[in-house]
Amino acid sequence: MVGSVAILAARADDATAAQADKKPKSEETVAPGITFDWIHVDGPYIAMTFDDGPSAKLTPKLLDLLAAHHIKATFFLIGENAAEYPDIVAREAREGHEIANHSWSHPNFGKMSDDGVRGQLRKTDDAIKSAMGKSPTLMRPPYGSITPRQKRWINQEFGYKVVLWDVDPLDWRRPGPSVVCNRIVKNTRAGSIILAHDIHPGTIDAMPCVFKELEAKGFKFVTVSELIAMETPLPPKPSPTPKVSPSPKPSPSPKAKPARSTSPSPAAQN
Repeated sequence: MVGSVAILAARADDATAAQADKKPKSEETVAPGITFDWIHVDGPYIAMTFDDGPSAKLTPKLLDLLAAHHIKATFFLIGENAAEYPDIVAREAREGHEIANHSWSHPNFGKMSDDGVRGQLRKTDDAIKSAMGKSPTLMRPPYGSITPRQKRWINQEFGYKVVLWDVDPLDWRRPGPSVVCNRIVKNTRAGSIILAHDIHPGTIDAMPCVFKELEAKGFKFVTVSELIAMETPLPPKPSPTPKVSPSPKPSPSPKAKPARSTSPSPAAQN
């Protein structure tokens, strides 16, 4: 495969431009326990995720950075790249990172037939299993595009949880390392799932800043599955205090009009 990473990067740029500024919408009411874009946790835990790799040049550099900071990340792999670089997939798994399915060739699942989606996931699952010895348990649809019905049958057939995100630095636009770092640091909160791509040089260059700044804020990095396992129920919303209508003020008593005299006027007495 020639230039697969560059082709995927261009494809992602074109296909996500129209929706890049939109965060994926969680549909927990449709698929409870299947879809995750943010996790409510007790503690400063977050998950760093990287899409579209592995890249022969950039992913090993990123793995070195992660090792230096003792950070475990989650990699959502393109099947074509996983099949081409199984040694990098094996290294990711060996070093304690989580490996997940991101389709074979990065199509828009929301516009595909069930058989088409099934083939994309199955081929990628097979490539990952061949490289690291077991199948993944998570998947992320390209562009975040997936229907509620697809979520249900994918979960039933593959056992996958569907992982989206709540922090998107739009690094695929290549705004520069400092911008990527600032966007991630500004928007990350406890329970965040952070989206990035290990096929863009600027993203890798931003990571030393990202790791340093988030660690300085007290955040602790875990894999997505670890974050999901930490999930705690959202506290109930406090019931609104009923408004008490003020007691109506008593109407003022009408002023008594002076009584008319029935005595004849002095003039009449004369």
